[in-house]
Amino acid sequence: MSAAGSSSEASPIAAEKPRIVSAYAALGDSFTAGHGSVEEGDPWPDRVAARLRAVNPQLAYGNLAVDGATSAEVLAQVPAAIAMEPDLVTLICGANDVLRTTRPDVAGYEERLSGMLGELRAALPEAAIVTTTAPEGWRFMGLRSRTEARVARALAAINAATRQVAERHGVLCLSVDGHPALLDPANYAADGLHPSDLGNRVVTRELGRALGLHFGIQGDFEHPDEEEER
Repeated sequence: MSAAGSSSEASPIAAEKPRIVSAYAALGDSFTAGHGSVEEGDPWPDRVAARLRAVNPQLAYGNLAVDGATSAEVLAQVPAAIAMEPDLVTLICGANDVLRTTRPDVAGYEERLSGMLGELRAALPEAAIVTTTAPEGWRFMGLRSRTEARVARALAAINAATRQVAERHGVLCLSVDGHPALLDPANYAADGLHPSDLGNRVVTRELGRALGLHFGIQGDFEHPDEEEER
């Protein structure tokens, strides 16, 4: 994952002020919530929380994400997240704003995302807040060519809005589109959309590295999972 948004502001923190997270709130859709299949294993936020607990066993953690949520539905998760008083927040949405309609409302998505990030930033001024772009297409879903092209165009527009909103609110935006892991079918569940167990491990590792680089957040992110040791 490469960084956009406030990455230039966040980078020096790692060298000066190592941080231990006390509370982590994860907001989003099925990418964050998990899709419930055995092949996916634990969703990546659960794994991130486990790695953070390696350095702080008292970590408070809440995965507030909902399978199938659009940005309008993720908006409803914000009050519960703020009530946790987290010092780490991940908020990832937008894919369902494209996949659940043939005419995505990009302007509406941008307005809602801006409202969410603005509310989080105002309530949690010292928190590390992270969002990401979406893959600009899913080559293993078996979409028809016209549908695939339409989805790719809409996701590119959603991603542009995500980057702009994140920068406006001083929020770190990690760009996942173009990541080499997206080209490996082993990183996807059978539906070709959600991450497999391996995919969730990749997300955990990459996010952990970004948290350390941009915020100095401490966690056991370099220790391999049991599956990787065998």
